[in-house]
Amino acid sequence: MFDFMDMGYDEAAEPMGSGPYIPDAGECMRCGICVSHCPTFRLFQIDEESPRRRIRTLGKLLVEDQPIGADERRHLDNCLQCRACETVCPSRMAYGSLFDQAQTRLKTKPVWLAKLAFKLIENKRWLGRLMPLLAVYLKSGLQKPLRRSGLLKKLHLADAEALLGKPVSRALADSYPANTRKRGRVALFTGCIAEHFDRDALLAAIKLLNAIGYEVLVPPRQGCCGAIHQHNGQSAAALIDNNIAVFNALDVDAVLHTATGCGAMLSEYQNDDEAGQRFRQRLGDINEFLLKHWPDHLQLTPSTLKVAVHEPCSQRNVLKNQQAVYALLQKIPGLSAVALVDNAICCGAGGSYMLTHPDNAGQLRALKRQVINAASADVVVSGNFGCAVYLNADGGGVEHPLVLMARQLPFM
Repeated sequence: MFDFMDMGYDEAAEPMGSGPYIPDAGECMRCGICVSHCPTFRLFQIDEESPRRRIRTLGKLLVEDQPIGADERRHLDNCLQCRACETVCPSRMAYGSLFDQAQTRLKTKPVWLAKLAFKLIENKRWLGRLMPLLAVYLKSGLQKPLRRSGLLKKLHLADAEALLGKPVSRALADSYPANTRKRGRVALFTGCIAEHFDRDALLAAIKLLNAIGYEVLVPPRQGCCGAIHQHNGQSAAALIDNNIAVFNALDVDAVLHTATGCGAMLSEYQNDDEAGQRFRQRLGDINEFLLKHWPDHLQLTPSTLKVAVHEPCSQRNVLKNQQAVYALLQKIPGLSAVALVDNAICCGAGGSYMLTHPDNAGQLRALKRQVINAASADVVVSGNFGCAVYLNADGGGVEHPLVLMARQLPFM
């Protein structure tokens, strides 16, 4: 669907503060620690498909201001942007930020289909009008003959169509009141596509927040977090500015996200003005918020399920709060929550990567499916919508942890 992956870089920023900074790409120590953590190196077993070799390409672009060759470009494009290399880098290389700059510098023009996809993501009204048409298509029985015809492949829509689930056309309400003594008010970030295709997770979030005493606002003018645009070399500035303005206008205690991919992007909004700072100060992960504000009197229904936890890259490598999911699941008496083996390796979804590089993504998904099958769990949970959609496309069984939590509410 997105046949246009390309990248480009601005000049490196000055080192700042005590957190990750964007060093000169030449500061890579070439130690190789990152190599074993890279999913594409696992697939290809060549140095060109490792972070340290990509850093050389980034240095050529950013430091030397030199063009790169077709092979260098191809290996750079193959990166999933999982940022596992960042978590182990002794130089604290802010690889994700450098990579986004590269996308911008290379200034690739997206093909018509990608342009259409970007426009739909940008315009919630257009996207909403498309949902009833998709619902009719899924009910019509046209899927099988259309797939057999080869037309979807010719239009480069086959990979995207294979991921389609039943959309919800009806909009969420603007407000959901607490069903117990009110303790406060929060706003829920719903994103763009997830609002139609991950409604169960959003409703579960609302039920849980209402159950612990919080009114939930769902501002209709919010939009896409901007991750798909930014990671593919397109400007996300308008989307970022809109979300900051919409949520800053609300009188709420917190702005909460349920999808870790969106949360990672929201947490790294670079607006350093007063508005940007206010937005980031109130932004929070819903798992952490529920844990912090869970009332002692609210006891969930016991369960003997064995739950395997898939940790999305955006959660492990950017938000770095995956332990909150395990702690929250422990609120269910009798439940066993275990980490999937090899959680450090990407499942292949990678935002739009599953569409731009379906072969690479498919191999990684197959590896993840082997791990899931070996876990012999009753349920597999993942806190990122994109990961769940991609993993469910080859067998199902993955749901958001909040959906599991909401099912155990005593009054449900």
